[in-house]
Amino acid sequence: MTSKSFQELRVYRLSERLADDIWKIVNSWDIFAKDTIGKQIVRSADSVGANIAEGLGRGSYQDNRRFVKIARASLNETQHWLRRAYTRNLLTVQQINELTALINDLAPQLNSYLQSIGASPKNHD
Repeated sequence: MTSKSFQELRVYRLSERLADDIWKIVNSWDIFAKDTIGKQIVRSADSVGANIAEGLGRGSYQDNRRFVKIARASLNETQHWLRRAYTRNLLTVQQINELTALINDLAPQLNSYLQSIGASPKNHD
């Protein structure tokens, strides 16, 4: 597999930014919102980057691809929780627009990264 570290991947850095932005927002919520939707959305957002990192560290293209698919599912879950938070008036229009723009950048990056895993002829043993 590649010698590139997960920290160098643009898709990973975008996932970190999403998770950090969500953390900052949730941190300002009241205790009930933090304990319900807040914990869920922070976990799902953190899971995107965690699965990218774990997949790259697994040592095989198949495992890496599987974990990127899990990261993609975690991103979908994050979108679900963002919708719930917005509907329940926990997010402003500006916050949801900024997070949506980030997700709209991250989602195709995840798909491209998934397609690239094992695709280079120089990576085949």
